[in-house]
Amino acid sequence: MSERPHSRIFKPDLLEGQTCVVSGAGSGLGRETALELARLGAAVIGCGRREEPLTETAELAAGSAGSFEQEALDIRDEDAVERFFDLLLERHGRLDVLVNNAGGQFLAPAEAITPKGFRTVIELNVEGTWLMTHAAATKAFIPQGGGKVLSVTLSPHNGMPGMVHSGAARAAVENMMRTLAVEWARYGIKTCALAAGQFATETLLTKYPQVVVDNLERSIPIGRAGRAEEMAWLVAYLASPAGDFFSGTTITIDGARDNWAGPWPPEAITSESGDPVAEERRPKQGHGPSPRGRCAAGHRLGAGRGRQVSGRGAVSLFVSAARE
Repeated sequence: MSERPHSRIFKPDLLEGQTCVVSGAGSGLGRETALELARLGAAVIGCGRREEPLTETAELAAGSAGSFEQEALDIRDEDAVERFFDLLLERHGRLDVLVNNAGGQFLAPAEAITPKGFRTVIELNVEGTWLMTHAAATKAFIPQGGGKVLSVTLSPHNGMPGMVHSGAARAAVENMMRTLAVEWARYGIKTCALAAGQFATETLLTKYPQVVVDNLERSIPIGRAGRAEEMAWLVAYLASPAGDFFSGTTITIDGARDNWAGPWPPEAITSESGDPVAEERRPKQGHGPSPRGRCAAGHRLGAGRGRQVSGRGAVSLFVSAARE
């Protein structure tokens, strides 16, 4: 996270005149997103369950081209959400962008998750997102003729062992965004989901077991975790006029983790030189013998190495970055 008053990527007045809400703005992806939007001239209202982290975000936002206001809010509380948007509209008159970033989950095997634990994750990630989105639409976006909803979900999409409750919740939110993009298109409302992979936030680095943290980068094909500012840049782009034709889709930002777990090629199917193996092909008649036992680069494969491959590769590790 950066304390700089100016964006590294965009011109300072890109979002001048816009009003943006960022939930979960007290830490991680939400904090960096709120700071980037403020750097670009937006009036940002950050909310979260605890006042103290929001105050820290406000201090970091000092000197930005835009502004940052804070409001303690439990997004699961329907009445509180209604009041939040009523007061916002009294102060600012309009709302341009809602970033649904607040959420959470805990790492546990499926059989150990109680009904209460499962329900808590669903209420926070699904019901909370719905309450914020519905209130923003009915109170601001529909009356004023447009607006954008950007809801942060999670990658990968091929199942989340250890977080079945969160996987179910994020799938629901992504479908919600796809559905609303159609239903509310007539009001000029655009909705997208942003599926975040593993980001090196303070929450991830301190909350999860050390063995998970130590092996995090091995699970990502590009070999590193995301930086919070990279998510913030994506949100800023979509909030700008450049994002006006994006709606009804899920944008995945995860270093290719959604497609593969770990580096390519996995060690178990490489030659001694480190090149991936390739299928042996019969030579065309008159072109000499087949280069048996060679990989795609022509190197001889290691014989008798005794390694086996199962599933999608040698590494299959999932770690989720809590969003708030």
